[in-house]
Amino acid sequence: MKSNEFDSIIFDCDGVLIDVTKSYDTTINRTISYVLKEIAGITVDTPLTNELLLKFKSTGGFNDEIDITYAGVLCFITAKKLNKDPTELILDVINNADDSGITCIENFLSDEIGTDISDVKARLAYPSTDKNDLIHSTFDQLFFGPELYNKIFQRESKFSEKGFIENDQVIVNSELIEVLKKKFNDKIAIVTGRGFNAISSSLKEILNQFDVGNSVFLEDESRDLAKPNPQSLIRAMKGLNSKNCLYVGDSMEDMFLAQKASELGFQATFCGIYGSGKLPEARKKMFIDQDVSMILESINFLPKILNLV
Repeated sequence: MKSNEFDSIIFDCDGVLIDVTKSYDTTINRTISYVLKEIAGITVDTPLTNELLLKFKSTGGFNDEIDITYAGVLCFITAKKLNKDPTELILDVINNADDSGITCIENFLSDEIGTDISDVKARLAYPSTDKNDLIHSTFDQLFFGPELYNKIFQRESKFSEKGFIENDQVIVNSELIEVLKKKFNDKIAIVTGRGFNAISSSLKEILNQFDVGNSVFLEDESRDLAKPNPQSLIRAMKGLNSKNCLYVGDSMEDMFLAQKASELGFQATFCGIYGSGKLPEARKKMFIDQDVSMILESINFLPKILNLV
């Protein structure tokens, strides 16, 4: 693969530009624990291990952390109904999951296992268009913290503790972005599941080094555009006037996103990042097993592989 093949570079955010192990991943478990106790009287401190989180993300249908949260809640309540070990049930669910995400989870629990989950679905009412259902609102309140949650949603938080977003660890730096901007003639953008407010809060002034106008922040868009739907990447490529982009991500949804864009005539090559967060070797193996042609421990190795140093 020749580095001069690419005329633009587009990044996912979480696990690529930012290590979210102590922010998003923690919020998933805290939200599941809160909701389970609230509606089902189930007490569990760490519902989803790092291994289970990675397995959910490796299905290609769970780019949205709140979808993982919802799936976790459904599985724990179903396990209680069946008097079954929750972890065993979750593994069964994941092994039968695909890139349709929560739809396949709901179908598997109700149709394959034969459990009536209509009462739980009605109680949770997820996903809601106003993002004010129990799971959405709890997750956002815990993640953003009282001040930022109120600023974004104009609602008061029921939690007083600081938001887990403050635990975001920024990986990217200005120097790296400037090197890449020079290489790609400023054709550098972001396509991420995050909303603009969330990424802006963590990246701060670094965000302005990207072409924000041709970036896509999927939390602010319709769910129909969620990864691995390639339209977000295609929109960014069109905006950048890119014929052949390098898309840098850390998940199966990111890989599928690039593949599907290419199938539609928008050439996108996926670069898999595995080093941020927990279980880096398992993530690396996931990419190797999928024959990903470009696999890097960190975005900080991009200049080397692109022959810029």
